[in-house]
Amino acid sequence: MSTFAIHVQQGVNAMIKKIDHIGIAVRSLEEVLPFYTNVLQLELLGVEEVASQKVKVAFLKLGESKLELLEPLSSESPVAQFIEKRGEGIHHVALGVSSIEDRIQEMQERGVRMIDESSRLGAAGAHIAFMHPKSAHGVLYELCEKKLGAEV
Repeated sequence: MSTFAIHVQQGVNAMIKKIDHIGIAVRSLEEVLPFYTNVLQLELLGVEEVASQKVKVAFLKLGESKLELLEPLSSESPVAQFIEKRGEGIHHVALGVSSIEDRIQEMQERGVRMIDESSRLGAAGAHIAFMHPKSAHGVLYELCEKKLGAEV
């Protein structure tokens, strides 16, 4: 195995526990939920509003991970701006981490530009922080630390 592969493998194992969820931007939860619950037969875990991001979110169980459907509640919502620019679809990939403040610092030390330089409260009481897509080859990654025992 190359030195690069060993370094990458060790770094990922230490920092990232799993894909927590995949965020999908939608215009209307009411319109799309039947596809996810009836057609794909995924279990709806809950729906909540995240006022700070001006979105309503629905979490669906998908094996060990989840899908997070994001409906903008305002035209000023970052999700509304995303839909306006790119249409509905995959918005972000959330990586489950522990000690999120340490992870943010590690990312910055490795040259990753962070949208959030410290964690903030997200859906289901999780602490979250986003990496800038320009530092992640065009992908919006979210670091996500859940409260102990949180299902959603």
